[in-house]
Amino acid sequence: MDAQKVENLWVHLHWLTVLAEQGTYTAAALRLGVSKAAMSQRIAELERAAGIALVQRTTRSVRFTEAGQRLVENTRAEYERIATSFSTVREMAGVARGSIRVTAPVAFGRQQLVPKMSAFLRANPEVRVQLEVSDRLSSIATEGFDLAIRHSAQVPETHVAWNLCETRSVIVATRAYLRRHGTPKSPADLPSHDCLFYPRAMGSGIWSFERRSTRKGNNDPIMITVNGPFSANNSEALRDAALDDMGIALLPDFTAQSAIHTGKLVTLLPDWRPVGAFAEQLYLVRPYTQHVPRAVALFVTYLRQTFAEGFPLQ
Repeated sequence: MDAQKVENLWVHLHWLTVLAEQGTYTAAALRLGVSKAAMSQRIAELERAAGIALVQRTTRSVRFTEAGQRLVENTRAEYERIATSFSTVREMAGVARGSIRVTAPVAFGRQQLVPKMSAFLRANPEVRVQLEVSDRLSSIATEGFDLAIRHSAQVPETHVAWNLCETRSVIVATRAYLRRHGTPKSPADLPSHDCLFYPRAMGSGIWSFERRSTRKGNNDPIMITVNGPFSANNSEALRDAALDDMGIALLPDFTAQSAIHTGKLVTLLPDWRPVGAFAEQLYLVRPYTQHVPRAVALFVTYLRQTFAEGFPLQ
């Protein structure tokens, strides 16, 4: 093949490395900002030019042939160096630009992150943020995310992580519910109430509490089995049910904060601390790379400054 034809295949080779990284045509097309049909066409053109199959297609994923795998291994590092060099040159202009793909938990993304986005985007008009809200712990590198916000007790050791802020769990209800059913004075009162919870085995929920005490040796957790008319695996759904006077809910503070500030929900059991229901940290996580785009670095700094105080409820 002459040099001109090889040069015309450089883009095709790059798309092949992205396909290998993402694992599916759909994910690779999304990462490149092209259609799935265009992605498939470029790979087919590359195979015709090479005279050998490079990819074996299945209904859910792709598997590379020996020839395809060798081609990817021999070209991936070069394309990564090119991308790093170009990003470095662009950032010499001193203006952050480009797209940032972010994944975040549903409740945090909707209640806390989205309302804070406008200030960052106004300050960085050349940056675009693509947010995916999901409670599924997606693979950051494989699915092409630049940054993830994780409500988790731990983060992968293979990634770079920052502690975004601490969080805590709260017990809440509306005043209307409490007028009808009374206010619990201790966790032992909860089984007689309608409780809104994440579903567990046999349709019930287990809530654990520690007494807020400074005395050592007097803080053993107690476990309470609760039940009620509604359960859901999403804290926003539980909050909305509580707002509809359906019962007492156990929520992370970032989900309940707005409703508490407006007086729509009140906190209960001030002498007790819920434990174990939700993680007590939010983390920022990114894949390890030698070069961090300026836009991503600025976004990390902005989020850490914005959420440094956590979610005060007073």
